Parts: sequence; structure tokens; C-alpha cells
Amino acid sequence: VQLQAFGGGLVQAGDSLRLSCAAAGRTGRSYTVGWFRQPPGKEREFVGAIAFYPGRSTGSTKYAESARGRFTISSNSDKKTVYLEMNKLNPDDTAVYYCALDTTGRYASTDQYQYNYWGQGTEVTVSS
Repeated sequence: VQLQAFGGGLVQAGDSLRLSCAAAGRTGRSYTVGWFRQPPGKEREFVGAIAFYPGRSTGSTKYAESARGRFTISSNSDKKTVYLEMNKLNPDDTAVYYCALDTTGRYASTDQYQYNYWGQGTEVTVSS
């Protein structure tokens, strides 16, 4: 499985930005796509995730406290592209954003070590 994250860039505080994560290959029927970020000089942290299960037309989402209410995770109809819509961005959101895939069927893990495939990261810079 290959993941590609894109859509990052330089924005101003208060702006919105949408990141995309495209998955190529066999994901299985139960899987989670997670978004993580690594701010400059800090550890990588969980942002949010969307879990897909057979028989359910849409995924189930989970968000970190820092993202809840401002960020929204969604997918396209074939569930192979996942979006991270970020609103009301502030300088604390500056980071390299990664998408990751957990094919084990666990529900939306917040632990980066549970994810077995990773994209290359896309950089988001929010100026004040």
C-alpha cells in the first residue's frame, strides 16, 4: 500500500486548508486512516482518524482535543482518498502533516505505532 499526502502550504492565521491523502493498493475492508503532525522540534502527535468498516457507507471519526471543532476528516466515495479540512488555523498548527494507514481493523487508534503504512508528509506553515 502506498499513501501520498498533499495540499500543504503557507497560510495566514484564521485561514483554512484542506489536505488530501490518497491510498493506492489493497487496504482491506476494515481499516483506519489517521492524520498525525510533527511541529518543529516536537514529537509527532495524533490529529484525527477515520475508520472504515464493511456495511457502513461512511467512516467513523475521532479527533485530538486540539483538532476537535476546527478540523474535519472525510473521504471520497471510494474511501481511497481521505481529506483533512482545517479551519481557523493558528501558528500552533504549523507542522509536517502525515497520513497513515492501519489495516488491522482497530478502531481509529491514536497511537502512531499502530499504523503500518505512512505517507511522506506535507508541510503546513501558519503565519501570525
